[in-house]
Amino acid sequence: MDTEDNKDNESKESLDSSLESTPSQDQSDDKTEPAVPEPQYQAPKQHTLKKVLTILSQKSSVYLPIFAVLVIAVAVLAYLDYQHSNQNKTNLSQQTLSPSDLNNIANSNEVVGASNQVLTVQSSSIFNGQVLVRKDLQVAGKLQVGGSLTLTGIVVSGNSVFDSVQINKNLSVGGNGNIQGTLAVQNNLSVNGGGSFGGTVSAPQITTNSLQLNGDLTLTQHITAGGPIPGHTTLASVGSGGTTSLSGSDSSGTITINTGSGATAGCYISVNFTSAYNITPHVLITPVGASSATLGYYVNRNTTSFSVCSVNPPASGNTYIYDYFVID
Repeated sequence: MDTEDNKDNESKESLDSSLESTPSQDQSDDKTEPAVPEPQYQAPKQHTLKKVLTILSQKSSVYLPIFAVLVIAVAVLAYLDYQHSNQNKTNLSQQTLSPSDLNNIANSNEVVGASNQVLTVQSSSIFNGQVLVRKDLQVAGKLQVGGSLTLTGIVVSGNSVFDSVQINKNLSVGGNGNIQGTLAVQNNLSVNGGGSFGGTVSAPQITTNSLQLNGDLTLTQHITAGGPIPGHTTLASVGSGGTTSLSGSDSSGTITINTGSGATAGCYISVNFTSAYNITPHVLITPVGASSATLGYYVNRNTTSFSVCSVNPPASGNTYIYDYFVID
C-alpha cells in the first residue's frame, strides 16, 4: 500500500512540473484565445478495505467500553444468584461402607454417618431382624408387605384398593361411602340421619320408633300388634259382682264383660292407653257372639282412653265379648 501512495505522489509532481513548463501566451498577439480553466487535482480514492477497517476502528472505540460494562454486570448478577440459591442447601456428602463397617453394624449398635449425610446402598438389602426408622420413611417405588401391617393411623390422600379390610373397632367416614357389593353387618347398625335405598330392603325384623310410608303398604303376612297391655277400669253399669278383663295392646285386643246383678244400660269398662295418641283415635268395636251383637253397643273415646257402653240393659250374669282395633 505504501508503494501505491508513492506512485500517486510521483504522478502529482509530474503533473505540476508539466504545468509550470508550459509557455505563457503572448499578450501582444492580435488574436486573443479564450482562457482555458486550470484542471483541478483529484486525489485517488482510498482502498475500500482500508476505509472499512477505519470505520470499524472508530466504532469499536465507542462500543467496546459499553460491552465490557455489560459483561461485568451479567457476571456479577450470576454470581449473586448462585450464592442465594446455595444459602439454604444442606451440604450432603456420601459415605461408602467397607466390609468391616458392615460387620460392625451387624454385631453392634453403631452410628453410621451424621444427620446431614446420605447413605446410598446400591445393592439389595435383607434385614433378618427388626428395622426401626426414628423419623419419616419415604418410599419412591412400590411398598410390598408380606405379612400383617400394624399402623396407629393411616392417611390416604388418593384412591386405595383393598381386597379385604377388617376393622376391629370404629370406622368413621367423613365423606360419602359407596359400596359396590354386599354390606354385611354382624352387629347393630345405627344411622343418625336419613337412609335412602334404591332397591329392596330385606330384614327378618325391623324395629323403629316411627314409620312413614309415602306409598302403598303391601303385607303378605299377618299383622301382629304388640306392646304392653293397657290398664282398664270396671264401671258401675256392669252390676253388683260384675267383672271386666282385657288382653292386647293400645292398638288391638279383646274385652270381656261379665255382668252382675242389677246391670243397667251405660258404660261397662274404660280402657286406658299406655301411650296417649296425638289426636283422638279411631276405635273399631266388633262383637263376638250373637248376644254381644244385640246389646246395642257403642264407644266413647279421647286421646288417653276409650270405654265400651250399650243403650240396652244387659242380662244379669251374662258374658259379652268385643274385639277392638285402634288407629289414629
